[in-house]
Amino acid sequence: MYRTAPLEKRPRWWTELPLIAVVYGLYSAGRLLARGDQQDAVDHGLRILDLEKTFRINLEHPLNRFFTEHASLGIPADFAYASLHYLVTPALLVWLFRRRPGHYRRLRTWLMLSTLIGLIGFTLLPTCPPRLLDEAYGFVDTMRQYSAYGWWGAEASAPRGLGGLTNQYAAMPSLHVGWALWCGVVLWRHGRSLWAKVAGVGYPLLTALVVMGTANHYFLDALAGAAVMGTGYLLAPRALRLADRIRARLTGTPAAGTAGTAANVSGGCETSAGTAPTGATPSGSRAGAGVAAQAPQTLREADASDQFPRQPARGEAGDTRTEGAATAAR
Repeated sequence: MYRTAPLEKRPRWWTELPLIAVVYGLYSAGRLLARGDQQDAVDHGLRILDLEKTFRINLEHPLNRFFTEHASLGIPADFAYASLHYLVTPALLVWLFRRRPGHYRRLRTWLMLSTLIGLIGFTLLPTCPPRLLDEAYGFVDTMRQYSAYGWWGAEASAPRGLGGLTNQYAAMPSLHVGWALWCGVVLWRHGRSLWAKVAGVGYPLLTALVVMGTANHYFLDALAGAAVMGTGYLLAPRALRLADRIRARLTGTPAAGTAGTAANVSGGCETSAGTAPTGATPSGSRAGAGVAAQAPQTLREADASDQFPRQPARGEAGDTRTEGAATAAR
C-alpha cells in the first residue's frame, strides 16, 4: 500500500483577496508610472504600423472603418471594451475559487505572472494606440465618437473625469486580449457545458476584434498579448514550486512537491517514505552490488579452510557408484 499526496485544500479567501489586490494595485500604479515620453510612444506606434503594412497584417484599419461607419457595431464594441475586461476575468476567478479549487492556485498564478510581464512591456515600450495617432493615418477614436452613449469620456475606457488616472500609452502588449485568452482557456478546459466551450473560443476572438475595431490596439499588440500569456503559462509552475519552497522554509513543513512520496514496502509491512527496514539495501544500489560481488569469494575461502570432508555433489556421487559397479563386474 502506498501513501498518496493529500488532496489540495481549498484556498482561503482572506489570503487571496489581499494578494489579488496587491498585484492589481502594483499593475495599476505601474501603468501610471510607466507613461514614458509622448513622442517616443508615437514613434513606437508608427513603427508597429509600418511593420504591419509591410506584411499586410494591419487588420485594425478595415475593422476600425467598419465600426465607425456602423454604429450598431461600434457602440456595442465600445461597451464591451469598457466593461468585459473588468467583469469576466474577476467573475471567472471567483468561479474557479468556488467550483474548481484544485485548479485555482495554478490558474491564478498564471494570470498574475502574465499581468506583471505585461507591465514590463508597458515600461520598456510605451506605445501610442491607433486612435491617438494623427487623423492622416486613417483611424477614428470610436470611444470618442460614441461617448454620448456610455459612461466613458474621450480618454479610453475610463469614466468621465477620470481619464488622468489611466495610461493611454500602455498599448503593447494588449492585456485585453491576454486576459481574454486566459478566460477562454479556463472556460474550454474547466467548463462542462457546450456553451462554456463555445464561449471559451468566441470570447478571445471577439475581444481581439473589439480592441482593433475601436482603434485601441494594433494587430501586433494582440499577438504580443497572447505571447505574454504563453510566457506566463510556462513560468507559473516554477513560480509555484519556488513559493512552496519558501513557505516550507518559513513554516518548517515539507514542500508540496515532496508530499505523497511512495513508501517502502517489504514483506507486507509499510514504512515511512524515505526509510527502509534495518539491514535492507535498495535493489540496484552500489552497496547491494558489493555484497553480491563478495559472496563467491567468501564461499571459496570457507571451502579452503573447511575441516570436514567435502561431500561429493550429486553428479560426482553418481560417477563413483558407476565406477564401483564396473570394478565389481570385472
